[in-house]
Amino acid sequence: MIENINWYPGHMKKTREMIQQNLKMVDLVIEVVDARIPVSSRNPIIDDIVSGKKRIIILNKSDLSDKKANDAWAEHFKKDGNLVVTMNCMAGGGVNQLLKVLEKEEAKKNEEKAVKKPLRMMIVGVPNVGKSSLINRLTGKRSAQVGDRPGVTRGKQWLTLKNGMQLLDTPGILWPKFEDPKTGINLAYCGSIKDEIMDIATLAMELIGVLAEEYPDLLMERYKLDEILEMPLDNMEAIALKRGFILPGKRIDYERCAKTVLDEFRSGKIGNITLERL
Repeated sequence: MIENINWYPGHMKKTREMIQQNLKMVDLVIEVVDARIPVSSRNPIIDDIVSGKKRIIILNKSDLSDKKANDAWAEHFKKDGNLVVTMNCMAGGGVNQLLKVLEKEEAKKNEEKAVKKPLRMMIVGVPNVGKSSLINRLTGKRSAQVGDRPGVTRGKQWLTLKNGMQLLDTPGILWPKFEDPKTGINLAYCGSIKDEIMDIATLAMELIGVLAEEYPDLLMERYKLDEILEMPLDNMEAIALKRGFILPGKRIDYERCAKTVLDEFRSGKIGNITLERL
Protein backbone atom coordinates (compact mmCIF):
# COMPACT_ATOMS: atom_id res chain seq x y z
CA MET A 1 0.00 0.00 0.00
CA ILE A 2 1.18 3.53 -0.79
CA GLU A 3 1.47 5.23 2.60
CA ASN A 4 2.98 8.65 1.94
CA ILE A 5 3.90 10.87 -0.96
CA ASN A 6 6.26 13.83 -0.69
CA TRP A 7 6.61 16.00 -3.76
CA TYR A 8 7.50 19.67 -3.38
CA PRO A 9 9.58 21.03 -6.28
CA GLY A 10 11.53 24.20 -5.54
CA HIS A 11 9.41 26.34 -7.87
CA MET A 12 6.41 25.76 -5.61
CA LYS A 13 8.08 27.66 -2.78
CA LYS A 14 8.54 30.54 -5.20
CA THR A 15 4.89 30.28 -6.19
CA ARG A 16 3.78 30.66 -2.59
CA GLU A 17 5.90 33.80 -2.24
CA MET A 18 4.55 35.11 -5.55
CA ILE A 19 0.95 34.70 -4.40
CA GLN A 20 1.67 36.48 -1.13
CA GLN A 21 3.40 39.39 -2.86
CA ASN A 22 0.69 39.95 -5.48
CA LEU A 23 -2.43 39.35 -3.39
CA LYS A 24 -2.87 43.04 -2.53
CA MET A 25 -3.10 43.85 -6.25
CA VAL A 26 -6.24 41.77 -6.88
CA ASP A 27 -9.92 42.11 -5.99
CA LEU A 28 -10.69 38.42 -5.70
CA VAL A 29 -9.18 34.95 -6.01
CA ILE A 30 -10.38 32.21 -8.35
CA GLU A 31 -9.51 28.81 -6.88
CA VAL A 32 -9.79 25.87 -9.28
CA VAL A 33 -10.37 22.43 -7.73
CA ASP A 34 -10.93 18.98 -9.18
CA ALA A 35 -14.60 18.06 -8.69
CA ARG A 36 -13.63 14.38 -8.28
CA ILE A 37 -11.55 15.21 -5.19
CA PRO A 38 -12.84 18.55 -3.85
CA VAL A 39 -10.95 18.24 -0.55
CA SER A 40 -7.64 16.75 -1.68
CA SER A 41 -7.32 19.25 -4.55
CA ARG A 42 -7.65 22.25 -2.22
CA ASN A 43 -4.28 23.35 -0.91
CA PRO A 44 -4.49 24.34 2.78
CA ILE A 45 -1.57 26.71 2.22
CA ILE A 46 -3.74 28.69 -0.21
CA ASP A 47 -6.40 28.99 2.50
CA ASP A 48 -3.82 30.59 4.80
CA ILE A 49 -2.41 32.90 2.14
CA VAL A 50 -5.62 34.28 0.61
CA SER A 51 -7.82 34.43 3.71
CA GLY A 52 -9.72 37.71 3.73
CA LYS A 53 -10.04 37.91 -0.05
CA LYS A 54 -13.34 37.09 -1.75
CA ARG A 55 -13.07 33.72 -3.43
CA ILE A 56 -14.74 31.96 -6.35
CA ILE A 57 -14.33 28.20 -6.23
CA ILE A 58 -14.42 26.48 -9.61
CA LEU A 59 -15.50 22.84 -9.42
CA ASN A 60 -13.71 21.83 -12.61
CA LYS A 61 -13.85 18.51 -14.47
CA SER A 62 -17.48 18.24 -13.43
CA ASP A 63 -18.08 16.25 -16.62
CA LEU A 64 -15.91 13.48 -15.10
CA SER A 65 -17.44 13.53 -11.61
CA ASP A 66 -20.72 12.42 -10.07
CA LYS A 67 -23.40 15.11 -10.66
CA LYS A 68 -25.15 14.59 -7.31
CA ALA A 69 -21.81 14.96 -5.56
CA ASN A 70 -21.11 18.15 -7.55
CA ASP A 71 -24.35 19.70 -6.30
CA ALA A 72 -23.62 18.68 -2.71
CA TRP A 73 -20.09 20.11 -2.77
CA ALA A 74 -21.26 23.36 -4.37
CA GLU A 75 -23.75 23.90 -1.54
CA HIS A 76 -21.09 23.02 1.02
CA PHE A 77 -18.63 25.61 -0.27
CA LYS A 78 -21.34 28.27 -0.55
CA LYS A 79 -22.10 27.84 3.15
CA ASP A 80 -18.50 28.88 3.85
CA GLY A 81 -19.13 32.18 2.08
CA ASN A 82 -17.60 31.33 -1.29
CA LEU A 83 -19.03 31.87 -4.73
CA VAL A 84 -19.13 28.54 -6.61
CA VAL A 85 -19.29 27.69 -10.31
CA THR A 86 -19.40 24.12 -11.65
CA MET A 87 -17.41 23.87 -14.89
CA ASN A 88 -15.86 21.77 -17.61
CA CYS A 89 -13.03 24.14 -18.55
CA MET A 90 -11.65 21.96 -21.32
CA ALA A 91 -14.93 22.09 -23.27
CA GLY A 92 -16.00 25.53 -22.06
CA GLY A 93 -18.95 24.39 -19.95
CA GLY A 94 -19.87 26.99 -17.33
CA VAL A 95 -17.79 29.82 -18.82
CA ASN A 96 -20.78 32.11 -19.41
CA GLN A 97 -22.00 31.52 -15.87
CA LEU A 98 -18.57 32.47 -14.49
CA LEU A 99 -18.41 35.61 -16.63
CA LYS A 100 -21.79 36.73 -15.27
CA VAL A 101 -20.51 36.25 -11.69
CA LEU A 102 -17.37 38.26 -12.50
CA GLU A 103 -19.38 41.05 -14.13
CA LYS A 104 -21.50 41.37 -10.96
CA GLU A 105 -18.35 41.62 -8.86
CA GLU A 106 -16.92 44.29 -11.18
CA ALA A 107 -20.14 46.29 -10.95
CA LYS A 108 -19.97 46.16 -7.13
CA LYS A 109 -16.34 47.31 -7.22
CA ASN A 110 -17.15 50.33 -9.43
CA GLU A 111 -20.39 51.30 -7.72
CA GLU A 112 -20.53 55.08 -7.21
CA LYS A 113 -17.01 55.51 -8.67
CA ALA A 114 -16.42 58.16 -11.31
CA VAL A 115 -13.61 56.20 -12.96
CA LYS A 116 -14.49 52.59 -13.70
CA LYS A 117 -11.64 50.12 -13.26
CA PRO A 118 -11.47 46.55 -14.54
CA LEU A 119 -11.79 43.71 -12.08
CA ARG A 120 -8.41 42.17 -11.20
CA MET A 121 -8.23 38.52 -10.25
CA MET A 122 -5.69 35.88 -9.31
CA ILE A 123 -6.14 32.24 -10.30
CA VAL A 124 -4.71 29.55 -8.00
CA GLY A 125 -4.87 25.78 -7.57
CA VAL A 126 -2.82 22.61 -7.36
CA PRO A 127 -1.19 21.22 -10.54
CA ASN A 128 -3.35 19.72 -13.27
CA VAL A 129 -6.77 20.91 -12.06
CA GLY A 130 -7.43 22.85 -15.26
CA LYS A 131 -6.29 26.42 -14.59
CA SER A 132 -4.73 26.82 -18.04
CA SER A 133 -7.84 25.52 -19.79
CA LEU A 134 -9.96 28.02 -17.86
CA ILE A 135 -7.63 30.90 -18.71
CA ASN A 136 -7.72 30.06 -22.40
CA ARG A 137 -11.52 30.02 -22.31
CA LEU A 138 -11.69 33.40 -20.53
CA THR A 139 -9.16 35.14 -22.77
CA GLY A 140 -10.46 33.58 -25.98
CA LYS A 141 -7.00 32.53 -27.07
CA ARG A 142 -4.23 30.13 -26.13
CA SER A 143 -2.70 32.35 -23.46
CA ALA A 144 -1.65 29.54 -21.16
CA GLN A 145 0.05 26.27 -21.98
CA VAL A 146 -2.24 23.28 -21.41
CA GLY A 147 -1.08 19.79 -20.53
CA ASP A 148 -2.41 16.64 -18.95
CA ARG A 149 0.73 16.45 -16.81
CA PRO A 150 1.38 18.45 -13.64
CA GLY A 151 3.81 21.34 -13.58
CA VAL A 152 3.23 22.86 -17.04
CA THR A 153 2.73 26.53 -16.09
CA ARG A 154 5.93 28.41 -15.18
CA GLY A 155 6.10 31.87 -13.65
CA LYS A 156 3.40 34.48 -13.26
CA GLN A 157 1.69 36.24 -16.13
CA TRP A 158 -0.92 39.01 -16.27
CA LEU A 159 -3.59 38.36 -18.89
CA THR A 160 -6.48 40.45 -20.23
CA LEU A 161 -9.86 38.76 -20.58
CA LYS A 162 -12.19 39.27 -23.52
CA ASN A 163 -14.25 41.69 -21.41
CA GLY A 164 -11.22 43.76 -20.34
CA MET A 165 -10.82 42.24 -16.86
CA GLN A 166 -7.30 41.35 -15.74
CA LEU A 167 -6.18 37.97 -14.50
CA LEU A 168 -2.94 36.94 -12.81
CA ASP A 169 -2.00 33.33 -13.55
CA THR A 170 0.19 31.40 -11.11
CA PRO A 171 1.83 27.97 -11.35
CA GLY A 172 0.20 25.05 -9.56
CA ILE A 173 1.23 24.78 -5.94
CA LEU A 174 1.38 21.65 -3.81
CA TRP A 175 2.50 21.62 -0.20
CA PRO A 176 5.51 20.05 1.55
CA LYS A 177 3.74 17.27 3.41
CA PHE A 178 0.31 15.68 3.16
CA GLU A 179 -1.08 15.36 6.69
CA ASP A 180 -3.53 12.70 5.48
CA PRO A 181 -1.85 10.11 3.19
CA LYS A 182 -5.16 9.72 1.32
CA THR A 183 -4.78 13.29 0.07
CA GLY A 184 -1.58 12.46 -1.78
CA ILE A 185 -3.03 9.25 -3.16
CA ASN A 186 -6.18 11.00 -4.41
CA LEU A 187 -4.04 13.63 -6.14
CA ALA A 188 -1.99 10.84 -7.72
CA TYR A 189 -5.12 9.04 -8.93
CA CYS A 190 -6.22 12.21 -10.74
CA GLY A 191 -2.80 12.99 -12.21
CA SER A 192 -1.78 15.98 -10.07
CA ILE A 193 1.42 14.20 -9.02
CA LYS A 194 3.82 12.92 -11.63
CA ASP A 195 3.45 9.23 -12.41
CA GLU A 196 7.23 9.00 -12.70
CA ILE A 197 7.67 9.25 -8.93
CA MET A 198 4.96 6.66 -8.24
CA ASP A 199 4.72 2.89 -8.28
CA ILE A 200 1.90 3.06 -10.80
CA ALA A 201 1.06 -0.64 -10.58
CA THR A 202 0.34 -0.27 -6.86
CA LEU A 203 -1.43 3.06 -7.45
CA ALA A 204 -3.73 1.53 -10.07
CA MET A 205 -4.39 -1.51 -7.92
CA GLU A 206 -5.48 0.72 -5.03
CA LEU A 207 -7.69 2.76 -7.37
CA ILE A 208 -9.30 -0.47 -8.58
CA GLY A 209 -9.96 -1.32 -4.93
CA VAL A 210 -11.70 2.02 -4.38
CA LEU A 211 -13.79 1.68 -7.54
CA ALA A 212 -14.72 -1.90 -6.70
CA GLU A 213 -16.14 -0.66 -3.41
CA GLU A 214 -17.71 2.64 -4.48
CA TYR A 215 -18.58 2.11 -8.16
CA PRO A 216 -18.64 -1.66 -8.77
CA ASP A 217 -21.17 -1.49 -11.62
CA LEU A 218 -19.09 1.00 -13.59
CA LEU A 219 -15.94 -1.09 -13.11
CA MET A 220 -17.66 -4.29 -14.20
CA GLU A 221 -19.24 -2.66 -17.23
CA ARG A 222 -16.05 -0.98 -18.47
CA TYR A 223 -13.87 -4.07 -18.19
CA LYS A 224 -16.52 -6.72 -18.87
CA LEU A 225 -15.95 -8.37 -15.49
CA ASP A 226 -18.27 -11.19 -14.45
CA GLU A 227 -18.04 -10.25 -10.77
CA ILE A 228 -16.14 -8.09 -8.31
CA LEU A 229 -13.58 -10.16 -6.44
CA GLU A 230 -12.58 -9.58 -2.83
CA MET A 231 -8.95 -8.53 -3.39
CA PRO A 232 -7.94 -5.52 -5.56
CA LEU A 233 -5.04 -7.50 -7.05
CA ASP A 234 -7.46 -10.22 -8.20
CA ASN A 235 -9.63 -7.61 -9.89
CA MET A 236 -6.59 -6.05 -11.53
CA GLU A 237 -5.53 -9.42 -12.91
CA ALA A 238 -9.07 -10.05 -14.15
CA ILE A 239 -8.96 -6.72 -16.01
CA ALA A 240 -5.58 -7.60 -17.52
CA LEU A 241 -6.90 -10.95 -18.73
CA LYS A 242 -10.01 -9.34 -20.26
CA ARG A 243 -7.87 -6.78 -22.10
CA GLY A 244 -5.18 -9.27 -23.13
CA PHE A 245 -2.36 -7.62 -21.18
CA ILE A 246 -0.21 -10.75 -21.12
CA LEU A 247 3.58 -11.01 -21.38
CA PRO A 248 5.54 -14.01 -22.74
CA GLY A 249 5.28 -16.97 -20.41
CA LYS A 250 1.63 -16.09 -19.68
CA ARG A 251 2.66 -13.44 -17.16
CA ILE A 252 0.35 -10.51 -16.33
CA ASP A 253 1.53 -7.15 -17.72
CA TYR A 254 0.78 -5.15 -14.58
CA GLU A 255 2.36 -1.93 -15.85
CA ARG A 256 0.30 -1.83 -19.03
CA CYS A 257 -2.85 -2.64 -17.08
CA ALA A 258 -2.03 0.09 -14.56
CA LYS A 259 -1.49 2.74 -17.24
CA THR A 260 -4.74 1.77 -18.95
CA VAL A 261 -6.85 1.92 -15.78
CA LEU A 262 -5.35 5.25 -14.69
CA ASP A 263 -5.75 6.79 -18.14
CA GLU A 264 -9.33 5.59 -18.48
CA PHE A 265 -10.26 6.83 -15.01
CA ARG A 266 -8.69 10.25 -15.65
CA SER A 267 -10.40 10.62 -19.01
CA GLY A 268 -13.81 9.59 -17.67
CA LYS A 269 -14.06 6.43 -19.75
CA ILE A 270 -14.88 4.34 -16.67
CA GLY A 271 -17.73 6.71 -15.81
CA ASN A 272 -18.64 9.76 -13.71
CA ILE A 273 -16.82 9.20 -10.45
CA THR A 274 -16.29 11.30 -7.32
CA LEU A 275 -13.74 9.88 -4.91
CA GLU A 276 -14.55 12.24 -2.03
CA ARG A 277 -18.08 12.73 -0.77
CA LEU A 278 -19.57 14.81 1.99
